[in-house]
Amino acid sequence: QSIWTLYNGTRKEDGSHCSIFTFDITAGRSRLPLARNAVRKMRTLRHPGVLKVLDTVESDTYIYIATERATPLDWSVRRKSLSAETLKWGLNTVAGTLSFINDEAFSVHGNVRLTSVYTSQSGEWRLGGFEILSSMKEDDAIIFSMGSVTPESGKYVPPEVAKSGWDTIKRHPLSAVDSYGFALLAFEVFNGCLIKRDAIGETKNLPPAMHQSYKRLLNQNPKARLSVSHFREQGRRNGGFFDTPLIKLSEGIESLGLKSDGEREEFLSELDDVANEFPEEYFSAKVLPELLKSVEFGGGGPKVFASVMKIGARLSDEEYNSKLTPVIVRLFANPDRAIRVCLLDHLPDMIEHLPQKVVNDKIFPQMVTGFADVAPVVREQTVKAVLTIISKLSDRTVNGELLKHLAKTSNDEQPGIRTNTTICLGKIARSLGVNTRQKVLIAAFCRSLRDPFVHARNAALLALAATSDLFTEDDCANRVLPALCPSLIDKEKLVREQASKTFDIYVLRIRKHASTLPDSALPPSAPTAVNGAMPRIGTPQTDTGWAGWAISSFTNKMATASGDMQAKPTNAKGEARASSVPAPSNMSKPAVASTVSQLHRQAVTGAPAPVLTRTTTDQFFSDAQDEDDEIDLAWGDTGDDSFFDAPLQSEAAIETQPLVAVSAFNDGGEPDFEGWLKAQAEAKMKPPLPKGLSKSSGLTNGRQNAIRSTTTGHVGSGLGAKKLAKTTNAASKTTVPKVIDTKPKEPFGDDDWGDAWD
Repeated sequence: QSIWTLYNGTRKEDGSHCSIFTFDITAGRSRLPLARNAVRKMRTLRHPGVLKVLDTVESDTYIYIATERATPLDWSVRRKSLSAETLKWGLNTVAGTLSFINDEAFSVHGNVRLTSVYTSQSGEWRLGGFEILSSMKEDDAIIFSMGSVTPESGKYVPPEVAKSGWDTIKRHPLSAVDSYGFALLAFEVFNGCLIKRDAIGETKNLPPAMHQSYKRLLNQNPKARLSVSHFREQGRRNGGFFDTPLIKLSEGIESLGLKSDGEREEFLSELDDVANEFPEEYFSAKVLPELLKSVEFGGGGPKVFASVMKIGARLSDEEYNSKLTPVIVRLFANPDRAIRVCLLDHLPDMIEHLPQKVVNDKIFPQMVTGFADVAPVVREQTVKAVLTIISKLSDRTVNGELLKHLAKTSNDEQPGIRTNTTICLGKIARSLGVNTRQKVLIAAFCRSLRDPFVHARNAALLALAATSDLFTEDDCANRVLPALCPSLIDKEKLVREQASKTFDIYVLRIRKHASTLPDSALPPSAPTAVNGAMPRIGTPQTDTGWAGWAISSFTNKMATASGDMQAKPTNAKGEARASSVPAPSNMSKPAVASTVSQLHRQAVTGAPAPVLTRTTTDQFFSDAQDEDDEIDLAWGDTGDDSFFDAPLQSEAAIETQPLVAVSAFNDGGEPDFEGWLKAQAEAKMKPPLPKGLSKSSGLTNGRQNAIRSTTTGHVGSGLGAKKLAKTTNAASKTTVPKVIDTKPKEPFGDDDWGDAWD
């Protein structure tokens, strides 16, 4: 029903969408004047309700008209995809355009029908079909000569034209022809089909408030016919068919930035009520830009931005990035706290549409200023927003700058912010690097366990329970479990119950890991036989008791001790021994103890101590003895004390009396308390030392100390070469003379035995 063929196109200048109307001159040469008239009128007639022309081209074979992107209205009408309110809004727009053509341009459209109306990208109705549009000031107007050449003109012409031709319009009101065509357009849009000739005058599916005015548009008398401008005025009266919120909002949207706060709030509330009535295209192309201007420059504030987010949810990613993303980035740089809080609240709605590079490079650097803001509400909302934005941040940003700011908020003066920071760390734990988890999470959670705020402690326990699988077993046992123990006896029942649950989670994991460990970390050693017998030390694997290793050792001693005792032969150079007991020089002669004079000469000449070779058991007890030596040094030198020491004998007796070998007595490992008591009793009655052995000088005192250190007790008591070397070095040093009390010692008595346990 049109002489034009419509195509979609793209402008080379900016890549924007457009529509191209083409006319084939060769195929429709008889209608060429209509096409040329349409080109001329579309370029000269400027009105918001008219299709906007971008460019026109005429060649020998074709005429091209490039306009804004447009879609024929009949596509939507036939699908009945438009609501009644949207239809009223569209008819009001077309009525305004026709009023301008009739009253202001003093022209007649003459081709008003459904196929002459288009919808723009914003969903607004645009009027086209200017093939016979003519000014009544022109004597040779094309409407008089070629009005009947338009497709299906007989169906849409008014009765007077059908009867007397197009010249009759000169004798009737200028708007009579367009009023009749507008009435047919209204019937077609409300019924979703093209009108038939016999259906003209019916009010089927038309709004009841429009019936009377609609009939007046179809009056058979052209002079009594209602003009389009009057029809529109009747509809816009209070309670009229054009008095709808949708129409009011569409007219008031352009002045949104000039409205007061009260008017703006009223406008936004009405906008939410009719949001489903507007075409989606209208919101994105008309409403959204005006709302963004109001937010950014007109002081619209958070309420306007909330409406922006509702409209943004309907946009595609391409439209979102072109229309909303640049404004959002600029708003994050806005220092207004209300805008910042509103942005953070609606961040979940916009994060899916924002590219990762934009979030990481442009939005996050502006967002971090909220972590240190003076207002607590800004800091808290910023911490909560981390959960939303974490998926769009790079690993370097997450493990670097983000954790630095979270470390500050974890020490915030507001307990709620500290609690939310702990919750945030627990939820983003899996987004952190493996090394960062070990360094940051355990330290942060364990510190929160000591927070005075009960919900902060509970949040730390919940976070530890949720991230238990992220830590190594060593960290769980050595760091987490010790930190959890105080929470088991927390003053708050809420914390105690959660601590018990978290503790059980970690203990269960530790037990599961422990079940996979070997029984011993020591390398297995092959048993070696001595004279056909097994080693004396038992293996602890077969002993289940707490003292099984000791009992096994004693049992093996009894089982393997067979035959006569023999000393291990040594060569002339003093081969290494297995114990610290001096080896006898001759197997047939009994061993003779070293005298004090011999030890004295060894200390003066600095004779090297014999090299000792220790077995595993000797090494163990020798190391224990070395540790005891260090403890003794820490508490002071006890060399002058005769506690647990055997009584001294005269040097002559020591030199002449041979050491008689006595067979070892198995005392079952019990201490010789009887021998010790006897030694103490003899110490009380010992005679004074000979004159030559008195400790009158520092040198004598030092030597005497060396003698006593080497002769006190029995030989081979475990002091070894290390003790002897220490004593020798001490003897070689010059010591401060001290007076030795030669008075007999007091009886030992009870010595307050066991007072330390009271």
